Amino acid sequence: MVDGQQARGLSVHLARALQAWGIHYGWVIALATFITMLATAGALGSAGVMIEPLQAEFGWTNADISFALAVRLVLFGLMGPFAAAFMNHFGIRRVVATALGLIAAGLVGSFFMTQVWQLVLLWGVVVGFGTGMTALVLGATVATRWFSQRRGLVVGLLTASNATGQLVFLPLMASLTSSVGWRAALTFVLVILALAFVLITLLMRDYPGDVGLMPYGAEEQTGPPRRRPGLASLLASPLVALRDASRTQTFWVLFLTFFVCGLSTNGLIQMHWIALCGDFGVAPVGAASTLAVIGVFDFAGTILSGWLADRYDNRWLLFWFYGLRGLSLIYLPFSDFSVYALSIFAVIYGLDWVATVPPTVKLAAERFGTERAALIFGWIFTGHQLGAAVAAFGAGTSRTLLDTYLPALYVAGAFCLAASLLVMSLARRDRTVEA
Repeated sequence: MVDGQQARGLSVHLARALQAWGIHYGWVIALATFITMLATAGALGSAGVMIEPLQAEFGWTNADISFALAVRLVLFGLMGPFAAAFMNHFGIRRVVATALGLIAAGLVGSFFMTQVWQLVLLWGVVVGFGTGMTALVLGATVATRWFSQRRGLVVGLLTASNATGQLVFLPLMASLTSSVGWRAALTFVLVILALAFVLITLLMRDYPGDVGLMPYGAEEQTGPPRRRPGLASLLASPLVALRDASRTQTFWVLFLTFFVCGLSTNGLIQMHWIALCGDFGVAPVGAASTLAVIGVFDFAGTILSGWLADRYDNRWLLFWFYGLRGLSLIYLPFSDFSVYALSIFAVIYGLDWVATVPPTVKLAAERFGTERAALIFGWIFTGHQLGAAVAAFGAGTSRTLLDTYLPALYVAGAFCLAASLLVMSLARRDRTVEA
């Protein structure tokens, strides 16, 4: 493996060669980040096909497995603001490479687990920490550092990679799990993680100035802080950002609506979809295929959302995204889970699976300043994952105690409709919190 100096030299030469063709190196950074978030999405999405195989092999209950996955979602969210601080201090390249190693270690360790506490440790804690350092905060950090223009579009692309990857991988992983076993499915994820590690090591740079460039569309140079903070300041910076942001209405509106976003996506549909469809006679591979359709429409919807976020009032975008998602979730229990009914759901729900992210990132950057945007968005994303954890555990408990997932769908739909109204309580432009 090439060392850091060689990798930087490679990046500089590549940046110059691309510049001669009119291509900014920021797009290479975006591509490397896209593949990395796609790889970690495989680790996240694999949980959706694990519930039934783990129940069959070890006899664990749905609630037991859901608890471990809920722990992972909580840590995944709580790491967000600290991941942004780590990237500011140690650099994106080092943090992401370390995160990929943690995720791989958790997946390999799970090949040998036999007890529920081991599932909690490996899938909950180790994978939770690793994926938390490569979550949506990574995409927000890359977009704000490397792009002055097209920032909403880049956030949309990277968000689509993370969310769509979790869904598109599922049919293949469900097929591998059914035919070979769940360990084979995790091996596939490990191969993708290895590819991402190589790309990050070779191509990722922390700032445009590292390769002699300005951010895309910028008129002045940006670079790392002149003085890196000590460890105490590093750990305190996310807490200081939270203290300042929590004094504003904007933060709490974005935090609560993003809580609903997680409640109605990752923790519910992504985690329990295959088991939910199984209750209505839909085979795992068929259910995973529906998720793949959701992923395809999500990819288009999220990129469109990024394009719209650069041009229109982001409050109204969030109003429509949450409202349509809520209606689709309320519609699902009244359908007959036929191919036709699931196709309607997949299109409507898929178009705004995570279309809420680009407008939320844009609002955070506009109202809290670009210097603190990643840190504060990290806390907003924590709300997303807390909502996902509530849904993951709550839906699993509903299935265990009531023998049905339907109450969880009704609750998530109602909360989405409430979120669509809450976001409109924001003034058209709030006061920016100074760094």
